Amino acid sequence: MTAAERMFKTLNFEKMDGGGAFAETFFPWDLSVDRWVQEGLPEKFTSSYLYPMPKERYMRYFNDLMTEHVYEYEQFLGYDGVKRMSFCIPFKGFDEKILEDNEEYILKMDEDGWQRAYYKKRSLVKEIKPVVDGEEAWERLKENTLREIEKYCTDENLQRTYGKYKEGHERGDFSIRFRASGFFWTPRELMGVEEQLMAFYEMPELLHEINDFILEIYLHFFDKIFDIIKPDVLLFPEDLSGANGPMISPGMFDEFVGSYYEKLIPFLKKKGVKNVFVDTDGDFRQLIPNFRKAGVDGFLPMDVNAGMDIVKVREEFPDIKFIGAYNKLVIAEGEEAIDREFQRLLPVIRQGGYVPGADHQVAPSTSFQNYMYYIKRLKEVMQQAGADSKKVSESCG
Repeated sequence: MTAAERMFKTLNFEKMDGGGAFAETFFPWDLSVDRWVQEGLPEKFTSSYLYPMPKERYMRYFNDLMTEHVYEYEQFLGYDGVKRMSFCIPFKGFDEKILEDNEEYILKMDEDGWQRAYYKKRSLVKEIKPVVDGEEAWERLKENTLREIEKYCTDENLQRTYGKYKEGHERGDFSIRFRASGFFWTPRELMGVEEQLMAFYEMPELLHEINDFILEIYLHFFDKIFDIIKPDVLLFPEDLSGANGPMISPGMFDEFVGSYYEKLIPFLKKKGVKNVFVDTDGDFRQLIPNFRKAGVDGFLPMDVNAGMDIVKVREEFPDIKFIGAYNKLVIAEGEEAIDREFQRLLPVIRQGGYVPGADHQVAPSTSFQNYMYYIKRLKEVMQQAGADSKKVSESCG
């Protein structure tokens, strides 16, 4: 069975010979891999190797900068083949510019159009002015974005980025996990956290204008990208919750976020996207019915320390799919703690529809020895994936 088939069948609640998909939730934390290089990880896998900088401007938008290097790193650790890539709407289409330089700080306009003060005598960066603070600023940003699209998001650059993965993915050598920013996350990045939350009341029309534009761009480019590759998981970051619950009400979600997914997800499924996941931190249980109504298949990373217990969530929503949900903090505590956490999650592993992994990047407090033990145990417990499922893959008879 190929890596792509194993990922699909695991998330499809199927039982199969050889165990379920064996993958990590996110790419590694730079501080963690730099520590692990000192403790036995091959020297080449430093953060500077895993996170190369874009050589050409279009790579900001059609982004596979980490794809091959992180794949190589995960293959060394024994994980199944997963290649991660993304499409970013060209909102970060500005040339960096120094606006003021004084004794205390340097005021810059960054590539995302934000003005930030970089302090000289302390490690502090202060956000001064967002790229969008009203209708006029949004129109300027939109015009700049359309210029960037015309200049850099060409069919040639699109094919150059994603075309090289078509053959290997169709053979099943690896699964594809694709990333694109969601309809809550993106306006927050343009406006700022507090400003966006106020805009739900003070500038609702502007929020709809922004998300209408995002939807239009996604429909255009996903139509082309997903003719080339068919993601096994398409992931939308949407950090809209904290430890005490969501930042917006279910009604606001339906109007400003869910309604756009309801238009986009049927299109994605027609293009061959197998699973649409949302990446959101915090406790978002109140919004699970709304996400499901909008067509979302599953969630990651299921933040344990914010109270997201997938055993309880699965009891209430038996068809939800998960990636992550393993408390990253216990990996640093050693073998007994690692085993206890797997035991906690075993009922959901056996139900299927779940690819276990750390509920965020594994922290630099974790030794390489403990991380390798975690990997060993993860592979072992995934032999039981889908054991209690009523679905059986054809390869298992």
